[in-house]
Amino acid sequence: MQRTERLFALAEYLRGRRTGVTAEALAERFGVTIRTIYRDLDALRAAALPLAAERGRGGGYALDRSYSLPPVNFTAREAALLVALGRFASDMRLLPFTDTLESALDKVRAALSTSAQRELLARLKELSFLGVPALPARKEVRAALERAWFEQQPLRITYVDSNFLETTRTVQIKSVIMDRHETRVDAVDLDKGERRHFRLDHIARAEVLRLPAP
Repeated sequence: MQRTERLFALAEYLRGRRTGVTAEALAERFGVTIRTIYRDLDALRAAALPLAAERGRGGGYALDRSYSLPPVNFTAREAALLVALGRFASDMRLLPFTDTLESALDKVRAALSTSAQRELLARLKELSFLGVPALPARKEVRAALERAWFEQQPLRITYVDSNFLETTRTVQIKSVIMDRHETRVDAVDLDKGERRHFRLDHIARAEVLRLPAP
């Protein structure tokens, strides 16, 4: 990677994180020495990027939160891969957040010129993925799960176990695990105070519970 490309990639990476990252972590990510990273950071400052070093836990180098770069311009090749992989994730039901994924893919397509969109469609016809789709889940359950996970809110679910018994639980999502055949929610059962997995296709109903403001 040429230095100009690395500087742009470094700025994009910092803009995407918006949280502190150490020079050591940056050096490892971009495959250069720490001294090179320090020079790159100085170059970004010289280009008037609002870059600052934050101290303490979670600190490091970060861009000012109000800073934004111009819209990203995808090549047809880049967009084709992003759209193809997103389509595969949606078709295989790997991600429970399909509506958000489709919205993001629409924006990728919309960023392309007419000729680039034609090329994108041609390339997509030449890409195929084979696999076994994960078990389906209800759309309203997926929407509630997405909101609870991104907003870090508790979720009240009606869960159907292997014996077809329904129970109502209040859970706090810790992670979402996507397997080839099923999607599992790793969560803390707030009623019982224990951590366990819940199969997404076994959740009959879900409701986000808003935590009180601090």
